[in-house]
Amino acid sequence: MSLLLEMFTYPFILRAFVVGILVALCAALLGVPLVLKRYAMIGDGLSHVSFGALSIALACGWAPLPVSIPVVVLAALGLLRMTERSRMGADAAIAVVSASALAIGVVVTSLTTGMTTDVDSFMFGSILAMDRADVALSVGLCAAVLVLYVLFYHRLFAITFDESFARATGVKVGLYNTILSVLTALTIVLGMRMMGAMLISSLVIFPALTAMTLLRSFRGVVICAAGLSVVCFCVGLTGSYLWGTPVGATVVLVNLAAFLLSRGVMKLKRAS
Repeated sequence: MSLLLEMFTYPFILRAFVVGILVALCAALLGVPLVLKRYAMIGDGLSHVSFGALSIALACGWAPLPVSIPVVVLAALGLLRMTERSRMGADAAIAVVSASALAIGVVVTSLTTGMTTDVDSFMFGSILAMDRADVALSVGLCAAVLVLYVLFYHRLFAITFDESFARATGVKVGLYNTILSVLTALTIVLGMRMMGAMLISSLVIFPALTAMTLLRSFRGVVICAAGLSVVCFCVGLTGSYLWGTPVGATVVLVNLAAFLLSRGVMKLKRAS
C-alpha cells in the first residue's frame, strides 16, 4: 500500500495518469464505430504513418508531435478517399499505407539518427517521459476530440450502422466520415507516446470488442468501452510501476485479460 501511495508523489506519474486516461477514453469512444464499420485496423496504419513522420522530423531536428499531427490527419483523409473512390477495400488500403510509411521511417532512421531513445520511445511507448508541453498539447487535443464526439454522437451513430439510410435522411455521410477519420488520427498520434506505434491500435480495438461481448445497445457499448478502457489503463500503469514492466505492453495485457474474462463470462451465462 505504501508503494502505491509513493507512486502518486512523482509528478511524471501524475502526468502519465492524466494523459493516459484522456487518450484511453478517446480511443475507446472512437473504437466502437470503427470496429462496427470494420475499419478498426486504421489505428495500426495511422500509427505507422506517424512513425514515418516522426522519423523524418527527428532527422531534420524538428519537434515530432507538431509534424506528425498534420501528416497523420492527411493520411487518414487519404485512406478515406481511397476506400470511397476506388475498388481497393479498406483493409488493402490500410496495408499499403501502413507498410509504405513504416518502410520510409525505418530507412530514414537507419540513414540518419539511428535507433535513438526518441525513436525507441515512439516505437514502444514512453508515457513517463512526457514533459509539461507534451501534456498540455495532449490534454487540449483530447478535450477537442471528446467535445466533437459528443456534439456529433447521433450522426456518428447513423453512419456507423447504415450509411445509405443516413444519406437518405439528409445526413452528410462524407462530412461525418471525415470527422471520424480526423478524430481517430489525432487520438493515434497522441496515443503513440503512451503505447508506441506497435501497440496503439489495441486501445482502439480491445475495449470496443470487450464491451460488444457484454452488451448489445450502441450507447451501452460506448459507455462500457470508455469505462473499461480507463480502468484497464489505470491498472496497467499501476502494474507497470509495481513490476517494472513497459507501460504500453502491460496496458495491452490488462485489456487482453478483460476481453478473455468477458468471453468466459458470456460462455458461462449461455451454459447456464
